[in-house]
Amino acid sequence: MEDFIRHLPKVELHLHIEGSLEPELMFKLAERNGISLPYANVEEARAAYHFHNLQSFLDIYYQGANVLITERDFFDLTWAYLMRCKADNVMHTEIFFDPQTHTERGIAFDTAINGIYHALRQGEKELGITSKLIMCFLRHLSEDAAFETLEQAKPHLHRLVGVGLDSSEVGHPPEKFARVFAEARALGLKAVAHAGEEGPASNIWDAMRLLHVNRIDHGVQCVQDPELVQELARTRMPLTVCPLSNTKLCVFDKMEDHNILSLLDEGLCVTVNSDDPAFFGGYMNDNFLALNTALSPSKEQLTQLSRNAIEAAFLNEDERKLLIQNLDDFWAKHGIH
Repeated sequence: MEDFIRHLPKVELHLHIEGSLEPELMFKLAERNGISLPYANVEEARAAYHFHNLQSFLDIYYQGANVLITERDFFDLTWAYLMRCKADNVMHTEIFFDPQTHTERGIAFDTAINGIYHALRQGEKELGITSKLIMCFLRHLSEDAAFETLEQAKPHLHRLVGVGLDSSEVGHPPEKFARVFAEARALGLKAVAHAGEEGPASNIWDAMRLLHVNRIDHGVQCVQDPELVQELARTRMPLTVCPLSNTKLCVFDKMEDHNILSLLDEGLCVTVNSDDPAFFGGYMNDNFLALNTALSPSKEQLTQLSRNAIEAAFLNEDERKLLIQNLDDFWAKHGIH
């Protein structure tokens, strides 16, 4: 089964590029940019990647982002992630970036998006990995700050497929950003939002009804509301679930408690993703392997998780058909028990 998982064609829809900053690259960029880190070495930095809740994770996440200064830094960060995708047989990825994390500390919006975008294009050309880029608003900041970020993004709309909403969910409900999401959709952008991770099922309803999202990021707290579970199944509203993240942040005490397979069996469009892999213990293969160890999914279930991700991706029909064909070819070769 491990061999099956490692070779299974995959699509990732929930990845924060800043959250793929490994300690080794952090030290390399800090040295390049003359930045002092509060760690003596890579091992000490990796030890600091242990935390007890979402907020303590976010604190170190934003601290690590301080080493990202130049366009080259953002390129190198993105390229390192794409090499992980290549190793894990990720065919297509739709990544988040947090411009406010950088503009708040004086780094130009253009610097961040240029470095990320150029790496993604090179990844398609040299690695055969297709990609889309989603700009997230930080929900702990103000609505005005989100509108300012959307204004900064307007010269780059051709590079963006959508907007998202991340950072601290508790205390920052979806309605806070209803107006800026409406403007983003009017500009032709798709919409996604983190909801139902550490927050209640009502945040998922609000993300759908007030933000009119195309996907829910996380969404595992939907089980608090049976009516919501039925609605998610009926509409095939995608949930971009992040198993290792959920256990690392104690959404579930252990992987054996995770509800992704029960949601899959109820007909929900759940997908597997790595979220912030440098901090949460692994990339796509690691997440699939962790599910395999804890929940013993069938090959059919694992393949359906990939098929769901293709269904949920922001692709045109020709792009989607190509990925489905790759998955079908894999199943024809490896799916027989």
